Amino acid sequence: MPTLRSSSSPSSVSSPLRRAAGGGQRGLSASSSSSVSVPYGNRDSGQTSQGDSDSLSADEGSDFEDSLRRSVRKRAARRPLKTTPVAKHPKKGSRMIRGHGQKDSEVPASHLFDAVKAAKSDMQSLVDEWLDSYKQDQDAGFLELINFFIRSCGCKGNVTPEMFKKMSNSEIIRHLTEQFNEDSGDYPLTAPGPSWKKFQGSFCEFVKTLVFQCQYSLLYDGFPMDNLISLLTGLSDSQVRAFRHTSTLAAMKLMTSLVRVALQLSLHKDNNQRQYEAERNKGPGQRAPERLESLLEKRKELQEHQEEIEGMMNALFRGVFVHRYRDVLPEIRAICIEEIGSWMQSYSTSFLTDSYLKYIGWTLHDKHREVRLKCLKALKALYSSRDLTARLELFTSRFKDRMVSMVMDREYDVAVEAVKLLTIILKNMEGVLTDADCEGIYPVVYASHRALASAAGEFLYWKLFYPECETRAEGGRQRRRSPRAQRTFFHLLLSFFVESELHDHAAYLVDSLWDCAGAQLKDWESLTSLLLEKDQNLGDVQESTLIEILVSSVRQASEGHPPVGRLTGRKGLTPKERKTQADDKVKLTEHLIPLLPQLLAKFSADAEKVAPLLQLLNHFDLNIYCTRRLEKHLELFLQQLQEVVVKHAEPAVLEAGAHALYLLCNPEFTFFGRVDFARSQLVDLLTDRFQQELEELLQSPFLDEDEVYSLAATLKRLSAFYNAHDLSRWELYEPCYRLLRKAVDTGEVPHQVILPALTLVYFSILWTLTHLSESDASQKQLLSLKGRVVAFCELCQSCLSDVDSDIQEQAFVLLSDLLLVFSPQMILGGRDFLRPLVFFPEATLQSELASFLMDHVFIQPGELGSGHSQEDHVHIEQLHQRRRLLAGFCKLLLYGVLEMDAASDVFKHYNKFYNDYGDIIKETLTRARQIDRSHCSRILLLSLKQLYTELLQEQGPQGLNELPAFSEMRDLARRFALSFGPQQLQNRDLVVALHKEGIRFSLSEPPPAGSSGQPPNLAFLELLSEFSPRLFHQDKQLLLSYLGKSLQRVSQSLDCPWGPVTTYCHSLSPVESTAEASPQGYPRSKKRRTEGPPRRQREDVRPSQEESLQLTSIPPSPTLTSTAVKRGQPRRALGEAEEEGSSEPEHSAQGSQPLLGNQRPRFSSPRRFRTLLHPPGPGLGSRLTRLSLMEEDEDELEAHSELSEGWQDADKHSSPSEHGLDLLDSTELNLEDF
Repeated sequence: MPTLRSSSSPSSVSSPLRRAAGGGQRGLSASSSSSVSVPYGNRDSGQTSQGDSDSLSADEGSDFEDSLRRSVRKRAARRPLKTTPVAKHPKKGSRMIRGHGQKDSEVPASHLFDAVKAAKSDMQSLVDEWLDSYKQDQDAGFLELINFFIRSCGCKGNVTPEMFKKMSNSEIIRHLTEQFNEDSGDYPLTAPGPSWKKFQGSFCEFVKTLVFQCQYSLLYDGFPMDNLISLLTGLSDSQVRAFRHTSTLAAMKLMTSLVRVALQLSLHKDNNQRQYEAERNKGPGQRAPERLESLLEKRKELQEHQEEIEGMMNALFRGVFVHRYRDVLPEIRAICIEEIGSWMQSYSTSFLTDSYLKYIGWTLHDKHREVRLKCLKALKALYSSRDLTARLELFTSRFKDRMVSMVMDREYDVAVEAVKLLTIILKNMEGVLTDADCEGIYPVVYASHRALASAAGEFLYWKLFYPECETRAEGGRQRRRSPRAQRTFFHLLLSFFVESELHDHAAYLVDSLWDCAGAQLKDWESLTSLLLEKDQNLGDVQESTLIEILVSSVRQASEGHPPVGRLTGRKGLTPKERKTQADDKVKLTEHLIPLLPQLLAKFSADAEKVAPLLQLLNHFDLNIYCTRRLEKHLELFLQQLQEVVVKHAEPAVLEAGAHALYLLCNPEFTFFGRVDFARSQLVDLLTDRFQQELEELLQSPFLDEDEVYSLAATLKRLSAFYNAHDLSRWELYEPCYRLLRKAVDTGEVPHQVILPALTLVYFSILWTLTHLSESDASQKQLLSLKGRVVAFCELCQSCLSDVDSDIQEQAFVLLSDLLLVFSPQMILGGRDFLRPLVFFPEATLQSELASFLMDHVFIQPGELGSGHSQEDHVHIEQLHQRRRLLAGFCKLLLYGVLEMDAASDVFKHYNKFYNDYGDIIKETLTRARQIDRSHCSRILLLSLKQLYTELLQEQGPQGLNELPAFSEMRDLARRFALSFGPQQLQNRDLVVALHKEGIRFSLSEPPPAGSSGQPPNLAFLELLSEFSPRLFHQDKQLLLSYLGKSLQRVSQSLDCPWGPVTTYCHSLSPVESTAEASPQGYPRSKKRRTEGPPRRQREDVRPSQEESLQLTSIPPSPTLTSTAVKRGQPRRALGEAEEEGSSEPEHSAQGSQPLLGNQRPRFSSPRRFRTLLHPPGPGLGSRLTRLSLMEEDEDELEAHSELSEGWQDADKHSSPSEHGLDLLDSTELNLEDF
């Protein structure tokens, strides 16, 4: 079929469509040429389209395709249109037929919109009903159709008969635009709610059915379709978004339906041509001239119909698509791309050309996700057909690089579609994707997003594995793969994983290939045969990788979920998947139970291979040992397990072996007796060896290296099994304690022996506690355990000062865990009988724990490189260990084991070590504030005091505030100030008390005798100024008065030239602002609190919300035990961001307004803390009187009196309900504000 051509009816008839199609650019944008004032915000500001004013020549000159240069040939109508009414001039002498006595000026009643909106009626019946009314009165019926599209745009205006007669399309659209006065920006295509949910589908179905029902009648009548296309073209060029969006959707769906009609006409023409050729090729006696003439008439009629359809499609394409495919609204661009893709697929003869493909290629660079997604889906449908790929060669060569680069798209669903598209290209177009293109896709199999990794796995399978392991079909069924093909598959998998060096864990590669090659990966028979072969020619790395692949496939089949860090987003498995999982678990268990002892025997000397093989037992259905009578294989496994444990001392092997034995030691199994006997034999062997080696160590002061190694290995084995099994009956506490006591007293015990001995004693205490907790223990037993705990804590305290850092860290971890277990929390839950076991550490122990933290955690680590070198891995592991130590110390603080004041040693490093420990310290600060807000604020001030005192001792008082360390302290003070959050009324007493204490500290030491210098601590006022934005206006004035009284003691006034005093007074300057309004400024009426703040107040609150968003841009913090390494923002940039947020005073008063009425902040503390922290009192003024401003001398008492009077005066204007609400909600805290 030739390229779409523009067509026109005879020039004697003037219709909008003919002006648009015949005049080129002149009439396509009827409404854009007139300046229309759109009064509401549902239109796009500035420019509606990036190409509305472009002429058709804008698409010419492209180096991709210049097919639009061809001339435009006008179409001739099938019959003269003089009998057909035109949109603006009805037939002369005709009279509109009105139903129910309607007048000429009335709009005909329309039920089309309501029926389409309800989506309950049959579209074919609805269109047939409209056709009947149209045949009765063409003008009234067409008006009904026009008003249906207008109503579908969300416009309540209508096109009246008078407008239809006298106004042009541009005038009608301008009039409707002025009537489009909806307050909301929603219109039927975007409106929320269930009533509009199905509207778009019903709307598209109506347009499709309309063309289908008219394809043999009205479609070729120049009046309805030409004028409808003209109206939709004008609406699509409107500045009103609703008009443009709805009319573009209607025009594109109309075009799609016309394409189907054109395709049918093309098929009819081909059939007619074949019939004509067959009739003409008959002999003279058999040929029927009448039939030839009828076929020629039919061909002519089909040709005329096709030309008319092409003209309509050409008008829609040039008038709507060419401008709207680059509209500013992404939904409109997505509609255009989706529809042109369907045109290419259904009518490839005309549309699958480079002149149309270029629009999809250009839009691959669209900035919006949905548009790029539509492009890729359209291309997938085209490349899926081998018959169409030959026409896509030029397009592929031009846009292949872009399609390959979209694999790394920032939107996961777009990247998934890009990989799927490249997989289809790989299948259907050989040699198009080069090795360089494929190498850019291979790393994606290790992506954290499972859908993307799975798509990349399928690409990898078809590129590397399928050509070598292709299966042939026999009798319509896929025959079983040959063992040779399976071996080839695993060899290719090994070579890809090992040679690519993209990742260290094959489990992610197995998961990526699971959907497309799950059958091959579940061929455990081929896997085990490869491993057990004597002459398999596999290297050490290949064997380790193959074992990891075996374990990963077994785990994937038995558990049914991907490895750690890769989520599917699904909540569970379907019944079919659960059945498949159960069947696979039975199959793998039956196959591997006999072979596992053989695998252990072959690889027993290699710890890296034995450990994962022992993990196979985690995925077995262990009941099969009984039901299948496989006890003999269990005996063989237990023998091999004992040999492995005796042979190895690596932690991974010992933990895997202990856990495997733990799984088998279930009393519900019938073979429990055998397993328990084997366990006893193994522990007896290890215990006897330990006793013998211990005696040698205690008797002989010196041991050679072999003896030390043997003793340490035995202790490691016993420690690993003590972790999973109760070994109390072997009484290992006493010998281990004697060993540790000798190590502490003499220092002659090697550190390799001390580490596992500490762990053994620790497990012994925990197992003893477990036994005592399960039964009513006697007082003697409790005191005996308490004595062991105290003795072990003394040993660990001694080890904290050991020369070996590993022993120090191990002692700290065990000590922090043990103190937490025996804290006051252990008697909760009805276990009050364990009260004698509660242990409180002494002050010396607390001090040593804090000192250890300073020496081993808050140290400056080396800079990390790219993260791939061995040194970087060591640094990361060390950071994980330091985070573990800090988390243990913070838990001791929060559970009341250590004094809360010790938290100052942690908080003072918040800013300096934010990148490494920021999440842990932030969580600790949040929990501490929930426990006691007042105490927590004092600890924050104490942290600043300690840092200031340290800097003062190092540098002296001269020029202190100019040092970089002082700037870091200011950043820390700013971060502490932000931690109070926007609840200014709740924190009022805390912030005032903090300022008072800070003023006292800054003036606590007088200047040196005989000098006129300032007090050494005076620069602390600059740190205190960071908390000033959290004060109310009244409090600032009263604090200025208090500062003046305090300065009189050192013979100075507020007008003194001291810089820190000037800076602090400036931060307290009484500048009137909305943020520093008094609490009396809050709305008090219940009605106002119920309805929310007025518009002006909401605008005032907006800056504080923006600040909160800025401050909470950091990802959510993990719990205290998290070991994730986070790359935070640079400290300087983060400090500047927080400084900008804290400099906005508007969040202080308005930010706390949500605490009033029924509104509540996002986070709240446990209810029990509220009653403990704030006992009932007469009000805010009395609380402040009790909290602060009490001093011994007369000057401070006088200042206290003034402050109290000021606050009590302020209290008189506050309602009692506000006081009660403040007491109730005083522990609520927004965790994201710091």
